Amino acid sequence: MKLNRIARLGAVAAVAALSLSACAANEPAPGGDSSNSGSESTLSGTVKATGASSQGAAQQAWTAAFQSANGDVTINYQPTGSGTGRDNFIAGSSNFIGSDRAYNAEELEAGGFGACATDEIVEVPAYISPVAVVFNIEGVDSLNLTPELIGNIFNEKIEKWNDPAIAEVNEGVELPDLAITPVFRGDASGTTGTFTEYLASVAPDAWPYEDADEWPVDTTRSEAAQQTSGVEAAVTGGQGTIGYIDASRVGELGSAAVQVGEEFVEFSADAAAKLVSASPLEEGRGEGDLVFAVDPAAAPEGSYPIALVSYLIGCVEYEDAAVADIVREYFAYIVSEEGQAAANEAAGSAPLSSDVAEQAQAAINLIGASE
Repeated sequence: MKLNRIARLGAVAAVAALSLSACAANEPAPGGDSSNSGSESTLSGTVKATGASSQGAAQQAWTAAFQSANGDVTINYQPTGSGTGRDNFIAGSSNFIGSDRAYNAEELEAGGFGACATDEIVEVPAYISPVAVVFNIEGVDSLNLTPELIGNIFNEKIEKWNDPAIAEVNEGVELPDLAITPVFRGDASGTTGTFTEYLASVAPDAWPYEDADEWPVDTTRSEAAQQTSGVEAAVTGGQGTIGYIDASRVGELGSAAVQVGEEFVEFSADAAAKLVSASPLEEGRGEGDLVFAVDPAAAPEGSYPIALVSYLIGCVEYEDAAVADIVREYFAYIVSEEGQAAANEAAGSAPLSSDVAEQAQAAINLIGASE
């Protein structure tokens, strides 16, 4: 049994209120100190980061605002995918990373984080978003899909869009006699991990695989694509294609309402956050390691059951004090009300609740440099 499905009792409360209030007029600039609001930034230097492509739109908004407020800072975030990001953090080639999958217990025990002066790391939730099931069928904008249908489609057991099992839950929709082409992430991806965890949890008969960051199906007619943008492009460029992507990239593609209990729920930031709000934080992690134990099988009524919680991952101690200062202040901006509002506007993500943001800030405050 995986760590993210256990130890649910006694954990702290998770995401609650989701509405954003307007930013206060006296709120400090990104990376600023609230006690010195309006003071000139003293941060200087360049940090390198890689990781989750799901965070791509949000990271563009975050870096633009932070660099505007801190003119001597460059943050180079490359959306390589979560798996590559985690590898780079261990190798030491990324000062921090974004990841749709936190390090698990075995990885934390092994340590060896080359980016850090010690093996203590900070992992904080930064980006909560639905993983949308998207398709390209001419004349069809939305479909209802059960967990079993999604599992059988991506496991290549259902081959045509007019299959009776699909038609049964889509009365009145004209489904074409068209081959289904599933599109999956060819790179190691936390988005794939979120998607496969959902299927393994709720449709084990249709999806006889464990959750994994790498696609587990021995495919014969599916198509692999790199990163979120690649899946979006492959689904958009095909006919009868279906894939899974961060909701910020849905655009004009058709999307599925996913069955939860007796209803079909369309993706939205609020609906995804309802799933996360029912999830505790994992026990047994360090002071700065805040990871949600999301259980799709326990999705409450009205929630969207495929919700991605994407993390910022950095070091408790860096060798370089300038890097430590930039990472700490950048993370603090991202989890702030202003930073979460920027991500919501750019990517449609669900803002962190005030309680979770406060816990994240306490973890971020641990970031510093070795003496």
